[in-house]
Amino acid sequence: MKKAFLSFIVGCIVFTTSAQTSITLNTDLAKTQINKHIYGHFAEHLGRCIYGGIYVGEGNTKIPNTAGVRNDVIKALKDLKIPNLRWPGGCFADTYQWKDGIGPKANRPKMVNVWWGGVTEDNSFGTHDFLDLCERIGAEPYLAGNVGSGSVKDLSDWVTYVSHPGGSPMSELRKQNGREKPWNVKLWGVGNEAWGCGGNMTAEYYANIYRQYATFMTDWDNTSQIFRIASGASDGDYAWTETLMKNIPHKMLAGVALHHYSVISWTDKGPSIDFNEGHYFKIMQEAWQMDEFIKGHSTIMDKYDPQKKVALIVDEWGGWYSVEPGTNPGFLYQQNTMRDAMIAGLTLNIFNNHADRVRGANLAQIVNVLQSVILTNEEKMLLTPTYHVMKMYNVHQDAMLVPISIESPSYEYQGKKLTAVSASASKDASGALNISLTNIDYSKPHEVTINLRGEDFSKISGQILSSAKINDHNTFEQPNKVAVKDFSGAKLEKGVLKLTIPAYSVIVLNVKK
Repeated sequence: MKKAFLSFIVGCIVFTTSAQTSITLNTDLAKTQINKHIYGHFAEHLGRCIYGGIYVGEGNTKIPNTAGVRNDVIKALKDLKIPNLRWPGGCFADTYQWKDGIGPKANRPKMVNVWWGGVTEDNSFGTHDFLDLCERIGAEPYLAGNVGSGSVKDLSDWVTYVSHPGGSPMSELRKQNGREKPWNVKLWGVGNEAWGCGGNMTAEYYANIYRQYATFMTDWDNTSQIFRIASGASDGDYAWTETLMKNIPHKMLAGVALHHYSVISWTDKGPSIDFNEGHYFKIMQEAWQMDEFIKGHSTIMDKYDPQKKVALIVDEWGGWYSVEPGTNPGFLYQQNTMRDAMIAGLTLNIFNNHADRVRGANLAQIVNVLQSVILTNEEKMLLTPTYHVMKMYNVHQDAMLVPISIESPSYEYQGKKLTAVSASASKDASGALNISLTNIDYSKPHEVTINLRGEDFSKISGQILSSAKINDHNTFEQPNKVAVKDFSGAKLEKGVLKLTIPAYSVIVLNVKK
C-alpha cells in the first residue's frame, strides 16, 4: 500500500512539473523546399563587426589571417554553412560610397561612420575583401545598394564592376584592381529601411525610386539573374508592403524585405545577461510576433502575387538589448545567452513553416554586434549559443518542408500565455527526416509525442543545446560553457516518437528508415 501510494505521488509530481505536447508529421506530403537562404547572416560596418571582428589587417602578425580576414572566423563560418552574407549595411549602406573601398589600400580615402559611433574608417575592407571572403566561406554575397545618398549611376556602376565579364569601363577597372573574373553577384538590396535611416521616404515615393534604380541594375545577357530586393516594412507596417506590391511591376521585384527585432522597448532594452523572467517573457513575445508579421505581410503579398513569385526576405532579425557596461553605446555589443538560443530556434521554426513565401533571411549580426554567432577579443574567439542553434538547424537548408500540426501547452507568466514548444521538420535528399524542437518555457520541461505518418522509420539520433541557467553564456574564459551535446532521450516505436525536452532548450532529431 505504501509503495502504491508513493508511486501515485511520484506520478503526480511528474504530471505537474512537465507538460504534454502533441505533434503530427505527414512525412509523405513534403512538397515545399526550405530555401537555404533563410539561414543567411548580416555583416554591417558597425562597432567591431568588420574591423577587429572579421578583418584585422593584412599586416597583422598576432592574429592568423588570410588577406587580413581572421582564419578562425573563416573556419567557423564555413562550418556554419552560411548560404549568404549581407553587406555593408544596414543604415551604413545608404552612406557608403563603394568606389572609396577599391584600389590600393594606401590610396583609399577615409570616412566617418556617422551612424555607428562616429568613428573614422580607412576603407581598407571594401568590395574585393568582402566578395573574396564570401568565396572562401562558400556564401553568396548579398550587397545592399546606396539609394539614400547615392545615385542611380553609382549603383549601376557597382553592378557592372562586380558582375560584367569585360569590355566596360567598370569591368576593366575591376581587372586593373586585380580581379579578372567577375563575381556574378545575384542578391541586391535596393536601399535599406527607406522609411527611416535610408531616407525617411514615403512608401509611394520609394516605390518610384525603386523602379528607377532597378531599371539600371542591368542583367546584360540574362545569365546573372539579378535578384532585386526592395526595402520593406518594419514589423507590422502592412501599408508599406501593399504599396510596394501594388506599385512595382513584379518582373523587376524578386523580393520584399521585412525587419523585426525582439526588443523589450526602444527606450529601455534591458540587460543581455542579468535579465529576469519579466524581461525574458517580453522578448519571447516579440520573437513569437514574427509569425504574426509573416502571416500579415504574406496575406497582402498573396493578394497581388497569388503564385508566390515574389519572396519575403526577413533580412534583419534577432534580439536587441542594452550594450554591455563600459562599451561604446554606438557599437551595439551584447552578450549571447540561452535566451538568444530560444529566439534563434523559435524564429527558424517559424521561417521553415512559412517556406512557401519566406525564402531568405539574415540574422543581425554576424560578429560582435547584436545577436552574434561569433564574439572576438583580440586573438581570442568564441562561438555563441546562437551559433550552435544555427549549426544544428542547417540540416533544413534546401530540404523539403514536412507538413506539421502541433498542440502545445502554454508558457504562462503573470496571466499572459505563449505557446511553449515550436517545431519544424524537413526531409533531406537521402529521405532522412530532421525535426527541430524549441521549448521556450522558463521553468518546465515538456513531454513531446510525435506521430510520424506516411512512412516507416527505424533509426533515430539527436543533438541538444541546453544549460543549467537561462542566463548561461560563453565567455573567453569559459568558451564552451554552453555547447551542443548528443541526445539519446528520444524513443521510437511503431511510428511514434516520444521524448522530454527540458526548459529553455533546443533539440534536433535525425530519423532514418
